[in-house]
Amino acid sequence: MEKKPSLFTVLSRSPWWLSVLLTASIFIAVRFFLPTLIAASAAFPFGVISIYAAWRQLRVPGEAAVTKKLDELRSLSWAEFAVRLEGAFRRDGYEVTRLEGDAADFELRKKGQLTLASCKRWKVAQTGIAPLRALLAEKEARGARDCLYVAAGEFSPNANELALASGIRLLSGTDLARMFRGKP
Repeated sequence: MEKKPSLFTVLSRSPWWLSVLLTASIFIAVRFFLPTLIAASAAFPFGVISIYAAWRQLRVPGEAAVTKKLDELRSLSWAEFAVRLEGAFRRDGYEVTRLEGDAADFELRKKGQLTLASCKRWKVAQTGIAPLRALLAEKEARGARDCLYVAAGEFSPNANELALASGIRLLSGTDLARMFRGKP
C-alpha cells in the first residue's frame, strides 16, 4: 500500500508563496472567531513551512543558470573537469583517489564506505547504458558499496531504468550545476 505524503511534504515541495498564502488565510480565518494570539499560534507552523520551502527553493539554481553552468562545464577539457570534480567531491567530505581504467574515474571514501564515480562520457548529449554497465561491473569487482555516474548531458531511458534498478546514482543537470555553484 502506497503511503500518502504528509501536508508538510506537499507544502515543502510546493512554491513557497503557497505556504505564505495558506499561513495568512489560516490566521485571518481563525482571527474572526478567536483572539490574535491563538490565530497566530494556529498559523505559525505553516509560516515555518513557508520559510523552509523558500530556503530550499532559493538554493536551487534556475533553468538559465543550470544551462549556463552546464555549457561552462562542457567547454572544459577532461583534465580541467576532473580537477574541478575532484575538488567538489573533497568539499563534500570524500577522500578522493583517481583511478586508471575504462569503468571508473574516482574512488571516493567517506566514513569507511567506498563509492566509485565515473564520468567517462561526461560531455555527450545523451549517455546510454554501456558505461553504466561497465561501472556496475567495476563496483562488483572492487566491492564498492555505491556508484555514481556524472554527465553534463541527459541519460537515455534505458540508462535511467538500469540506474534505478541497480542503485546507480546519476549526477547531471541541476544537481551537477549545484555541485559546481559559484565555480568558474
